[in-house]
Amino acid sequence: MKVFSAPRTRTLTRLLFLSFLPFALVGCHQASGSASDPAPAAPIAPIAVAVRAPLTNTLEVAGEFIPFQEVELHAKVAGYIRHISVDIGDKVKAGQVLATLDIPELTAQVQGANAGVRQIQDQINRAKSDVLRAQANYDALHSAAQRLQQASDARPGLIAQQELDDAKAKDREAAAQVDSAKSALSATQQQLGVSQADQQRYSAMADYSRITAPFNGVVTWRYADTGALIQAGTSNASSMPVVKLAQVNILRLRLPVPESLAGAVHVGDTAAIHVQALGITFPGKVTRTTASLDPSTRTLQVEIDVPNTDGKLAPGMYAAVSLKIRRSGDTLVVPVQAVDQSGVHPFVMLVNHANQIEKRTVEVGISTANRTEILSGLNDDDKVVVANLATFQPGEVVTPKRSVSADFSATGGAQ
Repeated sequence: MKVFSAPRTRTLTRLLFLSFLPFALVGCHQASGSASDPAPAAPIAPIAVAVRAPLTNTLEVAGEFIPFQEVELHAKVAGYIRHISVDIGDKVKAGQVLATLDIPELTAQVQGANAGVRQIQDQINRAKSDVLRAQANYDALHSAAQRLQQASDARPGLIAQQELDDAKAKDREAAAQVDSAKSALSATQQQLGVSQADQQRYSAMADYSRITAPFNGVVTWRYADTGALIQAGTSNASSMPVVKLAQVNILRLRLPVPESLAGAVHVGDTAAIHVQALGITFPGKVTRTTASLDPSTRTLQVEIDVPNTDGKLAPGMYAAVSLKIRRSGDTLVVPVQAVDQSGVHPFVMLVNHANQIEKRTVEVGISTANRTEILSGLNDDDKVVVANLATFQPGEVVTPKRSVSADFSATGGAQ
């Protein structure tokens, strides 16, 4: 038995340890690689649920007051101004004579039409007399012919046949004369109708020599003075009017509503009207809309009727209008930050039932400071991402988490 010394024993131990070290490292590496790595957690997506709630928005827009009615009064016939009784600022009543024209040729035409009617009436009287005379002559000749025929029938041969034939011929001639007289009377009566129509036409034209107010209003401009020649408005498109008349006891406040809000404005919507020039504010309601957009401005023209019995408001004044635009309770709304409207088509990031992100194009309606109306593209209870939309990609799996700041389903509505 060989005995080793202590130093040699330590040397052999080190050599054995170094020889087994690579195998130990390999075993440890294999043991660590066999365990499964934990999967990374899905990112958290702050979401809100699309709900149906009332939505109200306030549109601030400038409007202009215009007359309820405004018209330039032209002369229907040409003539000289004989007298004009109004000037700018005068208040007039409907039917009031504003100016009269002197039209000598029209006066002569009216007189001629009257004379023509009287002449035709005289001709009718003569035609009636001719009918009576022809009828009397016919009655006499017809009676004579009948008596001769009766005598001949009673005693044949007593009356010569020639005499009977002459009596019958005169009878027929008298009947024809009656028919002719009646035809002449009918033609003359028809001529009377034509003459009377001419008389009425000229009389109506003569009535146009008086220019009257069609409604209660104020004369806003006067274009002609006494003695001025006025052309007929029907025959000359560039004819000068006599006066301009406006109805100002009621004014129209006209508002241009942008295309994006045109569908949300309805008759009866309330508004607050502030007239800075007068320092007054009063309420109003939408009275009417054009129901179509102006193609040049892409705006909807909306009007509010404003009573102006005291005359404080004047056409041409401007007003700042706060128009309340309200949607009914079945409007689908989401938080405004959930909709990306930077591109051509607005879109949202939807979290589906598998917690995957979907990019969904939507059609939006009106918006408030916090809410946006969704017209199409979403359904009730859909979950939409409300923050950092650009950090999420379609198909990405996320962990949805209700955003307290954007959740309005528990508040009972959207403002």
